[in-house]
Amino acid sequence: MTEQTKATVRREFGANAAAYVTSVTHAKGASLERLLALTDPQPDWAVLDIATGAGHTAFLFAPHVRQVWATDITPEMLEQVRQHAPVRGLSNLVIELADAEKLPYADAAFDLVTCRIAPHHFDAPEAFVSEARRVLKPGGLLAVVDNIVPDGVAGDYVNAFEKLRDPSHVRCLSIEAWQSLFAQHNLTIEHAETLYKRVEFATWAARHDATMQRYLLAMLRQATGDAAEFLQPEIDDPPQTFRLWEGIIIGRRAV
Repeated sequence: MTEQTKATVRREFGANAAAYVTSVTHAKGASLERLLALTDPQPDWAVLDIATGAGHTAFLFAPHVRQVWATDITPEMLEQVRQHAPVRGLSNLVIELADAEKLPYADAAFDLVTCRIAPHHFDAPEAFVSEARRVLKPGGLLAVVDNIVPDGVAGDYVNAFEKLRDPSHVRCLSIEAWQSLFAQHNLTIEHAETLYKRVEFATWAARHDATMQRYLLAMLRQATGDAAEFLQPEIDDPPQTFRLWEGIIIGRRAV
């Protein structure tokens, strides 16, 4: 990441770190349990969770593996992990600052690398995938969950909508772009799927004042074509909702 992007991410996430502990999207969400089921973690595994946030993915995997490295670039997020891991009875977490695009770990160090609902904050997702592959053992898995967008102009519109709400947002990729990235880095794709969630606008936009919320609602109303089909806003009557999508992609490094 550039220093500017790092500073923006740290500012936005540092200010909201406590909220991510209870965020339904991050703390629960269908994709969280899917990751566990799809990767089938083993008791002797070393797992690296990149951009761990409040630690939800690390917490989920920790009881099933030897050790989990929970990493992030935001100190306030890692402090949340430190506070909540003992409450959950977890003692096999290593909690460290680490840049997703320049990992401070040796080659072939991990059996599984996870990253959930974070790569849209990365300047260079290709560098993230390259680094994740580097630190994977031969035969190891990279499991990514992130918000996705359609290709083309519709994707540009959805990304602009997301960035208006969250200045630390860089860009979401399409599921096809993720598959291409994995293939470019010699990761054999073992699973790819998409799933949607309906989001309540009031909760999603709660961090902003009424003026910004009006701008965001206007973007939902003005969405057309593939962007409107993707977002499917229902905002004429309360509760105002719209749709977002997540992609899950799992790739294996060759033995």
